Amino acid sequence: MLGPVILAASRSDRMRRLISAAPVTKQVVDRFIPGETVDDIVPIVEELTAKGLELTMDVVGEDITTPGQAAAARDAYLELVDRLKDLGLGEKVEMSVKLSMFGQALEDGHDLALANVRPVVEAAAAIGTTVTLDAEDHTTLDSMFAIHEELRKDFPQTGCVIQAYLFRTEADARRLAESGSRVRLVKGAYKEPAEVAYQNKHEIDKAYVRILKTLMDGAGYPMIGSHDPRLISIGQELARKAGRKLDEYEFQMLYGIRGEEHLRLAAEGHRMRVYTAYGTDWYGYFMRRLAEKPANLRFFLRSMISHG
Repeated sequence: MLGPVILAASRSDRMRRLISAAPVTKQVVDRFIPGETVDDIVPIVEELTAKGLELTMDVVGEDITTPGQAAAARDAYLELVDRLKDLGLGEKVEMSVKLSMFGQALEDGHDLALANVRPVVEAAAAIGTTVTLDAEDHTTLDSMFAIHEELRKDFPQTGCVIQAYLFRTEADARRLAESGSRVRLVKGAYKEPAEVAYQNKHEIDKAYVRILKTLMDGAGYPMIGSHDPRLISIGQELARKAGRKLDEYEFQMLYGIRGEEHLRLAAEGHRMRVYTAYGTDWYGYFMRRLAEKPANLRFFLRSMISHG
C-alpha cells in the first residue's frame, strides 16, 4: 500500500525539499490549496458561497517549534476572521484549526494551545460563525477533546473531528452525540499503528457507518466528511431513518476533489461545506491528500511526467 509510504514521506525533510523543488509541484498543489494569503483566498470564498456552498477554512501549517510561531498562527486566523467580517460571510464560513499549530506539542503545550485558540473562537462567535478542532494523530486526542470540552462551556457551537479508523472513536462518538454538539466524522489521514487503528479499508468503512449511525441517532449535529459515493448515500439514508431534516446535518468535502458533487448535493438542498486550505506551509497537508486517495497520487504523478 502506498498510503503509509506517502505519510512517512510527509515527515521527511529530504522529501519535502525534493517535492517542493519540482517545477510542476505548485501547479498540482494549487488544485488542493488555492492560495497562500487571505487576499488570494477571498475570490475563492466569494465564488463558492455564491454557488450555494458553505466553507470551512484551514490556514495550513503544523511544524510549530516556538511559542512565537504558535502566536503567529493565532494571528493568521484572527486576520481571516476580520476579512470574513468585512465580507459579511460569517454565517457561511467557519474555520478548522489544528491545535498543533497553536503550540500543543511544545512545553506546557495543552495550556498554550488553549490560550491561543480561545481568542480565535471568541472572534469567530462575534461574527456569527464557529471553529472546528481538527483531529491529528492519536497521541494528541485526549488534549484536543479536553480543549474542546473547555471551549464549549462558553462557546457550545465549537466543533470537533473524530476519525473512524481509530478503535476509540465509537466510544468518543457516543459521548459526543449530545444536544448542541457539532461533530465531523472522517476516515482518518495519519499513519497510525495497528494497536490503535484499523488498517484495512473495509474495516474502516464498516466502522465509519457504525459511528455515523450513532451520530445520526444522537442529539447533535453530524458533519459527514467523505468523498466516497457509497458512504454519502448511506449518510443520506441514515439521516432519513433518524428523521433528520436537510439542515440538521451536512456534508463536507475537500476543495479540489469532486467539485461537481459539491454542487449536486447543494442543488438537492443539502448543506455542503467545502474544506478549503490556504497558506505557505502546505507540504504536510498536500502529502496527506495524496495518501488518502490513489486518484490524487495518480494525478500528481501524471502531472510530473507530462511536465518533466
